[in-house]
Amino acid sequence: MKRFLAVFFFLFFLAISAQTKVGGIVLDESGEPIAFANIIFKNSSEGTITNDNGRFYLESDETYDVIKVSFIGYDTREIALPQKVNYGMEVVLIESTEQLQEVVVYTGKQSKKDNPAIDILRKIWEKKRENGVRMFKQYEYDKYEKIEFDLNTIDSALIQSKLFKGLEFMFDNLDTSRVTGKTYLPFFLNEHFSRVYGDNTINREKEDVLGNKSSGFEGNQAITAFVEDLYSDYNIYDNYLRFFDKSFTSPLSKTGIDTYNYVLSDSTFIDNKWCYNIIYYPRRPNELTFKGDFWVNDSTFAIKKINLQVTKSANINWVKEIYIEQDFDVVNDSVFLLKRDYMLSDFAFSKKEKSRGVYGKRTTVFDNYKFNANHPEEFYKSESDPYDPRVFARDSTFWKNARLESLNDDESGIFKLLDTLKTVPKFRTYYDIVSILGSGYIEIDKWNLDIGDIYSTFGYNDAEGIRLRGGARTYFGQNDPWRLEGYMAYGFGDRKFKHGFSGKFLLDRKTRLIVSGGNRRDIEQLGISLTSTNDVLGRSIASSSLVTVGSNNRLTNINLSTLNFEIEPAKNFRVSLGGSFRTLSSALPEAFNLDYVDLESPTGVSSEVKQFDLNTTLIYTPGKRTIGYGVERVNINDDHSTLVLNYTKGISGFLESDFDYERLQFSYRQPWQVGGFGRLTSSVELGKTFGEVPLSLLSVIPGNQTLFSLYNVFPNLDFYEFVTDTYATVHLEHNFNGRLFSRIPLLRKFNLREIVGLRGAWGQLSDENIALSAPSNIPLRAPEDQIYWEYSFGVGNIFKILRIDFNFRGNYLDNPDARPFGITGTFGFNF
Repeated sequence: MKRFLAVFFFLFFLAISAQTKVGGIVLDESGEPIAFANIIFKNSSEGTITNDNGRFYLESDETYDVIKVSFIGYDTREIALPQKVNYGMEVVLIESTEQLQEVVVYTGKQSKKDNPAIDILRKIWEKKRENGVRMFKQYEYDKYEKIEFDLNTIDSALIQSKLFKGLEFMFDNLDTSRVTGKTYLPFFLNEHFSRVYGDNTINREKEDVLGNKSSGFEGNQAITAFVEDLYSDYNIYDNYLRFFDKSFTSPLSKTGIDTYNYVLSDSTFIDNKWCYNIIYYPRRPNELTFKGDFWVNDSTFAIKKINLQVTKSANINWVKEIYIEQDFDVVNDSVFLLKRDYMLSDFAFSKKEKSRGVYGKRTTVFDNYKFNANHPEEFYKSESDPYDPRVFARDSTFWKNARLESLNDDESGIFKLLDTLKTVPKFRTYYDIVSILGSGYIEIDKWNLDIGDIYSTFGYNDAEGIRLRGGARTYFGQNDPWRLEGYMAYGFGDRKFKHGFSGKFLLDRKTRLIVSGGNRRDIEQLGISLTSTNDVLGRSIASSSLVTVGSNNRLTNINLSTLNFEIEPAKNFRVSLGGSFRTLSSALPEAFNLDYVDLESPTGVSSEVKQFDLNTTLIYTPGKRTIGYGVERVNINDDHSTLVLNYTKGISGFLESDFDYERLQFSYRQPWQVGGFGRLTSSVELGKTFGEVPLSLLSVIPGNQTLFSLYNVFPNLDFYEFVTDTYATVHLEHNFNGRLFSRIPLLRKFNLREIVGLRGAWGQLSDENIALSAPSNIPLRAPEDQIYWEYSFGVGNIFKILRIDFNFRGNYLDNPDARPFGITGTFGFNF
């Protein structure tokens, strides 16, 4: 009880420390909530807008005693605030009897010419390239960023629950969100200070990281990568703003007049500049839109202040709130520069008002702008090392000077809180559970070892029957310069052990020179991908699938050894040179054999291939971002293109290798953010084999006999249905992210997402290669006469985690056991 009273009085102290707080709901005369009503402190520019359920919260450091509540078609009300903190207010608006003349709000296809808000919006479009750092040839500035995570909606029931028994001291650092009015407990803080340089004449920019400081979970790669990917940069003047892999229509977009309603609400002086206030809110529910308002200067038509809040009906999972604020500083009559950028996201399983979740907050402050200081082009090519140990070892004096915005009391307390929590066994248990689920590995700190991957423990296929697998890897930290990894597996059907092991060593951090190698002896479903790889421990889901379509018996025994050197001579450009030796044979010879003509064999036929290859691979991934500097880095974005050029030279005779051939392969994968219409993923693969090779070395058009939806395969093709030595494939998949379903009343509330796909493959198989593999017991055919094609329609976000695809075969329906239609699905947690 004493603990509860202490927390209560602490919260009361926090409540009275801010000058004015007000929260409640706005209703009409019938008791229905009014969404997007405007609430503003009287005689100020501080305000907010009600959410989809008519609720609002507003806070200010200043003292106010009246709020104004307004909405088009209703009389404006002024509500007195009897005290500094006013929660649970209920404001009823009365329908107006007079026709408004100041502003006109449009819906549907009515004319937009007479709306002054839209006239101002058009001026913004004309001037948007003339504001900010774009006006100068060169620029530079200081950038301070802090990212924070908080547990929110904390009440006495949570504090006294068994979950936090023994951890009650955590709640001594509670605070109240100025955006939502909910209590929260900080548990992670990262600070980042850098100097940014740019040159508009050569379109180059670079950022020198000078300091980086974290509390909380800085040692966990999965959490760190999530934090890095959470807040990508954005420009409010762009037509679309991308968050959580979704494209939201900006209220300043040229398509905004078809997406939002705009209202010219007010005008006043801000920093001695006359500004107009425009309120905006979406025309339709369930679309990826915002509500909010912005202040714009009357002469430059530059934004002075803007706030954006994602509507609760928006088709986005696991995120209850997204709130953005940007403030711009007036440099002179024509220059407005970004001064402060604030973003809050509320991650929760439910969008209900009282549901608990986690706040993710980013605050970025910009200062000390400097212009037209010319630097040579070489200056932009020499990037600083963001992982220099000195960057992470800055002292308190550095951070005192670097913080362009001081930490408040609860932020300062995070460091002490986490140091204490790490010593509490119960907290370590919670942390370990989350870490295991996220990474798939069980950490054994005492031995610097990870056990896993736990998600590969159980499997099944026709050759092995039930399969159990156990593995481990070395792990001293996320930036290890070397790593060893291995596994053992046992099949209860064939009663055989399998294994795999590999090692990677980073020899030079600057050029990322890596030597790697290993060996694997296992059973594998080959032909699941076209572009060759030498990943020793890689294993496709098709090799261990509990449920398959038709007979899944075309499996191969593989014994693969590799040695590889990799270097990164330029950012995101990797060059790999290596060699591999493999032995291939059928795992179920009676159902599927790899026999080929061998005149040196006593029988004239061989069923096993021994092959030594030399490989050269070029990989270019422009725009790819990673974290870490060890032998294994973590990707933090997936919106980059990937280009791969691979050359393989097979050498006969060396180590009893059987075949002499050459293979050239190229692949290009590109995701496209198509504005507000979703995300398109495209890929092209081309390849040709020069020389005669048997079935096990040919290029198989990748089929899919599992029930899982896999990208870059053909779900209506059986394994080895088409075999080629020359091929070209194209895959297109577009996710509309619910844009179409959101306009259908009966489907709108389910937040479903529509996906369409189109795939095609063409290939040839020479007569010589057909004759070489004639002893094989499967038909050898290639899609040469006409391009093989498929199409699919999918529904995603079913119960937020399930996607189902309906796949149709376009031709080659006369092939034996051809599947004209199939259903596949996949589970996943997507925003």
